[in-house]
Amino acid sequence: MKKINQKIVIGLIAMLCVSLFTSCKKELDVQQNFPFEVKVLPVPKQLPLGGTAELRLEIHPTKVYAENAYALRYFSFEGKGDLRFEKGAPFIPNDSYPIAQKVFRLYYTAHSIGSHAFTLWLTDSFGNEKKIECSLQVQK
Repeated sequence: MKKINQKIVIGLIAMLCVSLFTSCKKELDVQQNFPFEVKVLPVPKQLPLGGTAELRLEIHPTKVYAENAYALRYFSFEGKGDLRFEKGAPFIPNDSYPIAQKVFRLYYTAHSIGSHAFTLWLTDSFGNEKKIECSLQVQK
């Protein structure tokens, strides 16, 4: 009976050692890629010629990863106007602009009468993208 118990104990110790050495990894698997949502406050639908519309945006990631960076691209496909950060130069369409904070404002200034439409693309460091479409009407 002692020999059977001894064999069981030795077998359990052997199984424990095998499972410990085969299940451990040297590197931890840390998730860094988290999707995000973008909240846009209402934008005026009409502007006077030369008028400026303020766009307030907030980035809401599902989880926060400190090293994740966000960028903005813009493409205007109808109407003449400029989009910029509060104290910045007008954006060049399809260029990428880093976003310093998760809550920010953009300003669109209309330079022509009629319909204006543009698209914003927000991306993060991991390639996740969100598309925001904006349109407004400019009158004299």
